[in-house]
Amino acid sequence: MSRRQIEEQIIHNYQRDEQMMILVFAQWCVNHHLDPAALYALAYPAQEANPALQQAIELTVPREEAGDIPDRAVLGVLSLYDNDALAFVVSEAIAARAKRRA
Repeated sequence: MSRRQIEEQIIHNYQRDEQMMILVFAQWCVNHHLDPAALYALAYPAQEANPALQQAIELTVPREEAGDIPDRAVLGVLSLYDNDALAFVVSEAIAARAKRRA
């Protein structure tokens, strides 16, 4: 492989993995009866609609069909991609859920 092909492969892999991170986030939201687009808008209020998020939302399944995604897992995936603003909003949603249960 040439250097350019390697760079293109790295970029492709990163984009694929980033899409998986977005899907994990969206499915976690669905599993907890949260609107992924609304949470995303809280984290990034100045951003237009995110096409990658819309695609991920379309790929989610109903909560009953989905596997459990632990809170730590979604926070870990968001942190892995330096998505601190969204991780903060997710942390607030987790805290609010815990407060409602108490």
